Amino acid sequence: MARWKVGVLTASDKGSVGEREDKSGELLKELVRRIDGEVTEYQVIPDDQSTIEEHLILFADMKRCDLILTTGGTGFSPRDVTPEATKAVIHREVPGLPERMRAATLANTKFAVLSRAMAGLRGKTLIINFPGSPKGVKECFEVIEEVLPHALQILIGNTEH
Repeated sequence: MARWKVGVLTASDKGSVGEREDKSGELLKELVRRIDGEVTEYQVIPDDQSTIEEHLILFADMKRCDLILTTGGTGFSPRDVTPEATKAVIHREVPGLPERMRAATLANTKFAVLSRAMAGLRGKTLIINFPGSPKGVKECFEVIEEVLPHALQILIGNTEH
């Protein structure tokens, strides 16, 4: 059995109505295995702030996910509201993770600076926003992968170094 309960939440208007395959969410489901995670919750929902907030709260508070990874909704489109939804439900921000993701992916694309992704804590759940493309998901996950187990250990109260 995996150590960490993980929720994957894809914000996509087209994906939520079956007009687009959720390749980014599927990739996140595979990548979490590398940190001994198991996806226990997964949903594809529309780019709607209140819907995203409801699912983040559900995954964190009711389903008790240790980690929630979102994909999609971090750009400049008027429907891109995942960071706003995340900010509305977290108790504390964790700016270093998205800062690291943006800095590292800047070497691959000049558009990395346009990402509005954020990360934060809701109780004992870490929530991280990822881009909506499989390439962006892979690149961003790989640059924070090594610190995620330690972050999750601290969240559950294991502060031994």
